[in-house]
Amino acid sequence: MQVPPTCTAPLTAPRRHRRSRALGFAALAVSLLMAFPTAQSAFGDEAEELPGGGDLGPNVLVFDPSTPNIQAKVDEIFKKQESAQFGSDRYALMFKPGTYDNINAQIGFYTSIAGLGLKPDDTTFNGDVTVDAGWFNGNATQNFWRSAENLALNPVNGTNRWAVSQAAPFRRMHVKGGLNLAPDGYGWASGGYIADSKIDGQVGPYSQQQWYTRDSSIGSWGNGVWNMTFSGVEGAPAQSFPEPPYTTLDNTPVSREKPFLYLDGNTYKVFVPAKRTNARGVSWNGTPQGESIPLSQFYVVKPGATAQTINAAVRQGLHLLFTPGVYHVNEPIEINRADTVALGLGLATIIPDNGVTAIKVGDVDGVKLAGLLVDAGTQNSSVLVQVGPEGASADHSANPTSLQDVFVRVGGAGAGKATTAMVINSDDTIIDHTWLWRADHGDGVGWETNRSDYGLQVNGDDVLATGLFVEHFNKYDVRWSGENGRTIFFQNEKAYDAPDQAAIQNGDTKGYAAYKVDDSVTTHEGWGMGSYCYYNVDPTIRQHHGFQAPVKPGVKFHDLLVVSLGGQGQYEHVINDTGSPTSGTSTIPSQVVSFP
Repeated sequence: MQVPPTCTAPLTAPRRHRRSRALGFAALAVSLLMAFPTAQSAFGDEAEELPGGGDLGPNVLVFDPSTPNIQAKVDEIFKKQESAQFGSDRYALMFKPGTYDNINAQIGFYTSIAGLGLKPDDTTFNGDVTVDAGWFNGNATQNFWRSAENLALNPVNGTNRWAVSQAAPFRRMHVKGGLNLAPDGYGWASGGYIADSKIDGQVGPYSQQQWYTRDSSIGSWGNGVWNMTFSGVEGAPAQSFPEPPYTTLDNTPVSREKPFLYLDGNTYKVFVPAKRTNARGVSWNGTPQGESIPLSQFYVVKPGATAQTINAAVRQGLHLLFTPGVYHVNEPIEINRADTVALGLGLATIIPDNGVTAIKVGDVDGVKLAGLLVDAGTQNSSVLVQVGPEGASADHSANPTSLQDVFVRVGGAGAGKATTAMVINSDDTIIDHTWLWRADHGDGVGWETNRSDYGLQVNGDDVLATGLFVEHFNKYDVRWSGENGRTIFFQNEKAYDAPDQAAIQNGDTKGYAAYKVDDSVTTHEGWGMGSYCYYNVDPTIRQHHGFQAPVKPGVKFHDLLVVSLGGQGQYEHVINDTGSPTSGTSTIPSQVVSFP
């Protein structure tokens, strides 16, 4: 089964605002900061400037085709990370452009593998990048926190195996063959996410419970279990939910691919892909569109760096590149400069101490947060990741802030608490692949031990989520208060560990919806959305519905489902009072406008 996330969202009256389309004094101040970078101490005195660039640290392993014993080194990392689900080591395996023969790179926890070319085909493996589940008796439902990016693969046996569940993105890959998303023996898996990738052959989900594929090209798709969603995918199966359970959109309304490190000759740069509208297919056919930023314009963050130093680097005008490691911060990392890139390598992990918010983004244009795991600290944080201050109102439609592979965890690696995992206040924000998880296993787990009431709270208008995974929060997993929100693919499990019916009671309603749209909202739309329950502590618990939304013409949902896993608890309806009770799975296909 999937592992649950916790999210805490303040239950305040929904904000309504008119867009501010003037630059204003605050934006002018940001512009001046960019023109005249300075670094200041806490007392306002001028401080020594921080250097940009530098080495990438010991946990970024860089290979070229002439490197000796590549397979042995990759195997050594895998042996350490194969079952280290809550370990503290982090690794990035980076391969310079060229051809690598006879490689089978098995990828374990907190390990990223990536090519260093500008395009996937610049770095080719005659071999495989493999995720399997031997460490967990052939069950892949806990294969989290790893990634593969920017490589071309010629699989040895014609098909590459990538048997993952949440927080394991497969981005900007070219598989010159097939892709198998199930473990050896076809045990369960509960992923997953593909973006900006080309798979020449068939993608075989087999036992995968759900999957989201965006802006890609595939030869064909094999099957579906509960929820397979596609947007902007050439070769995707036709719309047919619920039999088979395919939700297919021809295009993705707005997307921006994840920034990535690459080599331009011998110089490291970060490529920041351009925003696309109505995207279909990969972004890397022809000349990639976007901006290249030299590593010299990044503060290379290494373990031991403080929030004060990181914030000084941003104020100075530097971007952020977090090397693999675990970072404790005793004040928020604050990004108030437009177009700042904050990119993590190797699942770089940020832990807030003393109940602070880990990351705060200002109401500015074009910030890119990517490749980061935020882990709740032992003292309760009201919010872990916040985009825009309360009441944010600037228009960012031309250059939105994006979050890509930004994951949040409450508990599991140890005691942790947060009221809300992620709050989005800024308009036009793109949330592209997140997993917000209140842990259902590991250390520091219990109904009150890792308390987190809310997963995602959206207050901004025109926010788009593509690939939204939110699980196991004590109350609402997602609450949407902004106008004109859109979600393409949603995967949820309600909290397993509710002790009894009273613990989840929401006034007169049995349970908190997995996905709630506020009554004041007039426009909202969602596609390919599922909520599952597994109340194993008290299987008699009843959940009134998985989804809750106002009955208005502008509020539309396409292809909803709820599932009772093994009959451990039940849903009475799918959305509001509509949809039959679960007896295994209950679905509502097509567009539901009035919820009759």
